[in-house]
Amino acid sequence: MNFSLAQRPWRDKRWLVLAPHPDDETLGAGALIRQTARTGHFAGIVYLTDGSGSHPVSTGLVALRRREAATALFRLTGSRDRAPVHLGWKDAAPATPETLAFMRTALWLGALCRRLRVDVIAVTALHEPHCDHSAAARIAYAARRVARRRLLVAEYHVWAQTRFGRGYRSVETLPMPVGQRRRALQAHRSQLTAARGPGFRLPADRHRMPATDILYLEKSR
Repeated sequence: MNFSLAQRPWRDKRWLVLAPHPDDETLGAGALIRQTARTGHFAGIVYLTDGSGSHPVSTGLVALRRREAATALFRLTGSRDRAPVHLGWKDAAPATPETLAFMRTALWLGALCRRLRVDVIAVTALHEPHCDHSAAARIAYAARRVARRRLLVAEYHVWAQTRFGRGYRSVETLPMPVGQRRRALQAHRSQLTAARGPGFRLPADRHRMPATDILYLEKSR
């Protein structure tokens, strides 16, 4: 059974989305972003990597993907009040927990959550197969430990097929209007077409996205 984001206590919490790459926000948390933005509970979005690994020729790609991310966020929220934050980690080469770069990022994220009064970080699942996706989850959990406020971590799927175990509870968003998530995804043209030449293409079956998002949280929290 999923709890509903429209019900208490979930509807009163402030959410920050941590996405590994531009486009993950739409694929995994688009409905969450839309719903929390409409109720005034969307604190913002942080992108972990620069996204430059999607194409062999990366000249201008980072700037392009930032523009695409801003457009997608606008199509999800209807506002440009909260510009995305880009941490600029190298794509597909994440820092590991024992490194200074990792701890600095966790401390920064914890401080951001204090400043923005964030209650929940929504992040790609720890068991996602892409190294940047699992690294984002580790960063979120590290930030929770150093945030100096009660902070929850809610995991969402982009690529993973594995189900969460009994140690997790789930929260489901309201459905998005038909076509809105697809329109937001279309902002990420570099990932969908040959406009940038050879490189990553989002598989066609991933263009068909569900109307709702399901977020998973540890039951002990």
